[in-house]
Formats: sequence, structure tokens, C-alpha cells
Amino acid sequence: MKKKFILFGLLLCYLGINAQEKLDNKAKKIKVDGVAVVVGKNIVLDSDIDKFKKELKQRTEGKVDISDCEILEEIMMQKLLAHHAVVDSMVVADTEVNSEVERTISYFTQQLGSMDKVLELYGFNNEADLRSELYKIQKEQMLIRKERASITEKIDVTPEEVRTYYKNLKESNNLPEFGAEIELAQIVRTVKPSKEEVKRVVDKLNEIRKDVENGFSFRLKAIINSDDPAVSGEGPGSGGLYTITRQSNFIKEFKDVAFSLDEGEISEPFESGFGWHILKVEKIKGQERDVRHILIQPKISPEELAAAKKELADIRQQILDGKITFEEAVLKYSDDKETKNNKGLILNPQTNDTHFSLTRMDPTLYGRISNLKQGEITAPFYDEVRGGPKMFKILLVKSKTDAHTADFQKDYEKIQQLTLEKKKEETIDKWAKEKIVDTYIKINKDFKKCNFKHNWKKE
Repeated sequence: MKKKFILFGLLLCYLGINAQEKLDNKAKKIKVDGVAVVVGKNIVLDSDIDKFKKELKQRTEGKVDISDCEILEEIMMQKLLAHHAVVDSMVVADTEVNSEVERTISYFTQQLGSMDKVLELYGFNNEADLRSELYKIQKEQMLIRKERASITEKIDVTPEEVRTYYKNLKESNNLPEFGAEIELAQIVRTVKPSKEEVKRVVDKLNEIRKDVENGFSFRLKAIINSDDPAVSGEGPGSGGLYTITRQSNFIKEFKDVAFSLDEGEISEPFESGFGWHILKVEKIKGQERDVRHILIQPKISPEELAAAKKELADIRQQILDGKITFEEAVLKYSDDKETKNNKGLILNPQTNDTHFSLTRMDPTLYGRISNLKQGEITAPFYDEVRGGPKMFKILLVKSKTDAHTADFQKDYEKIQQLTLEKKKEETIDKWAKEKIVDTYIKINKDFKKCNFKHNWKKE
């Protein structure tokens, strides 16, 4: 039962593992060593199994041993869901996918410190290529989630079922271990450039625009003036040049302007999360456009940064003095849209809930909160994400729990969720048994010796 629990936990995060595997393969230029299984139009690589096994070893510290055959069957189930998501015409909007891409990139950037480090680690030449790959991965993830949801949408559990599930785990000595976790809430104050600085940037872009219209090279102007880090490279973005379609993973403002211009036309200055741009359509090729842009990011003075930090420090002091609650301060002062209406609680992008594992937390963030007790608040600190605002934050330790064996009273919600997921998995298993019969499945001879739970071999 404990093995099934571990497998189930890994099953929930498999798509993230698969995403990591794709990125790692790209980074290391690994030659794929073979196809293990084909399910519908989806393939499972030998390297997928190796990556799953590696992730399992890391998560369980080598304490749980699961065979390649068991791992393969869990992956095959995901591919079966992916295949039938397409068959059942599941649809996800580009806006949904792009939102997930942004969240993932934000997480990677926070973990590694900068976008350049993300690109270097995962072997991408530029951010556009990374976004393109993540778009494919996230779209598959969302299609599978929708297929699973459609199969299990009517499933629920009663308190008695939760109690019975916990009792069975306890009697069989298979209660799960929950690691040390923390919940964090935040108040964010963005630091915006002054009107005078924005005017300076817009005037500069208008001056460049006029020079280009009078015959100066847009490419050279981009190399000299643009704050886009790809401008001086050799791949996409070199000299400010990108080839895009309406489906490309570029910010909405950029695409809106690019597809509103005629060939040879130069835009007025426009704003995005990255700063201010001008853009020229170099060539229109059917659904594609070659566009060249210049990005200038308004500067924020040390005085403005200091004022924003002091403002947040004053808000923190009001909370500590009992003049306002943290939740009231979030609604009144926080500039972060995602957490403002959630009492400031930060969502973990890896699990889509509010709990963060202390052992897997970003080292910088861990350093800020590791010594704090539940209910304590950090001092204001500076943060920024490339393509987003510059900001100061304070963090509240909303809850903090040590590593422990599952307890029915303390961990009821988690046990309830495990009970629900177990029931959902039983429903998925029943669905899979029916769908395997009429789905094309080809298993490599090396894995035909496996004793699968389901009749994947159709014997």
C-alpha cells in the first residue's frame, strides 16, 4: 500500500517530471535510446522511465523500490489520457496555456535567480525557444487534467470513507509520512518609474523611430539601444528580430501591435510588462511575420526604491501594532493580483495548493523564512521577475508543520484528499480497462515480459 501511495504521489507530478525530462534532454543533447511504448499517437521513451526512476529516488531517498514495469504502466496511463483528450475534443484556450507558461517561467526564474541562468541550465538559446517548448508541455498537461476531470467529475467521498481509508492504512502500518511544510502569505508593493522617467523613455523611442524613418538602420539602433538581452546574440532576437505567428508565445501587447501593422510600418511606442517598445514589421509571410523591436526599460531611482521599502515597512509595523490585520492590509495595500483576493496566500505552482515543502524550497526564500515561527512576518525585501514589475514584499508564515506520520485529526484534509484521489484512481482504472481495448498500443519487446495491472498487451 505504501508503494501505491508513493506511485500515486509521483503520478500526480509526472507531467512536471516529463517536462523536466524534455528540458534535460534538450540541455544535454541526449540521443534518445529507444521507444518503450506507443499509445495512440503518443510515445514513451526509455529516457522517460529513467527520469521517473531518478525522481522517485530523490523524493524517497532511495527507500522505495519500484520496478521499471510499474513505472512504465503509470506513464502509459498518462499517455492514454492524453490520447483520449484529443479524441474527446478537449479544448484549452491559449490564454490558459500562456498563463501556466508564465507561472512556470516565474517559478524557474525564482529558483535559479535569473532568466539567463534558466536558459543556460536547460540549454535554450533564448527565452522564445523556452516558451515554445513549455507551451507544448503545458498544453498536454492541461488536456490530460481536463480528461481526468471529465471522467471523475461526479466522484466524492464521505467522512466515513475517509475514516475507513485511514484505519486501513494504520492497521497495515502504511500511514504516509508528511514532510515539513509551510504556508506563506504576502503583501506586495510595486515600484513604478516616475512620469518623468517614462516620458524620457517614450521620447527616446520616438527619436529612434524618426531616425529609422529617415534611413537609419533599425538593427543597429536595436543593438545600441535595446534592453532585450537577446539583441546581441546570434539566434532569435538578434538585432531585435523575431519571427512570430498569432500562436507564438509572446506577450499579448507585442502580438497585438505586430499584427496591426503593414509591412515596413513602425509602431508608436507601446508598453508591456517588460518596458516600452517600438516595433517594425520587416516582412509578412502568410501567417508569419518577421518583426524587429527595440525595448527600453524605464529606470527607477534609489530614492524611489527607498520610499517604497519604507512604505511597506510602515504597513508591517501597523500589522505588528495590531492596528490592522494582515488580511486587511493585503486587501488595502497589496498590488499582487493573484494573491490579493486570496488573503495574500501564495500558490505553489508545482502542486497548485498553498503548501510548500521546506526541503524543496528556493534557498533564498528558505533563508528568509526558515527561522520564523508561525504568525511571524519578514522584514521588507526587494524582488523582481524579468518581464514583470520591480517590487518589495513582506511574507507572513501562515502555517508551519514539522515532518510527521499522518495523523487523522491534524491531517484530516490531506487524508480526505488522498481518499478522494484513491477513489478517482479506481474510476480511472475502470475507464482505462475499457479504453485500452480500442486504442492502438505497441509495446517494445523488452517490456512485453512485464506483468501489467491492465491488459496493455491485449492478450
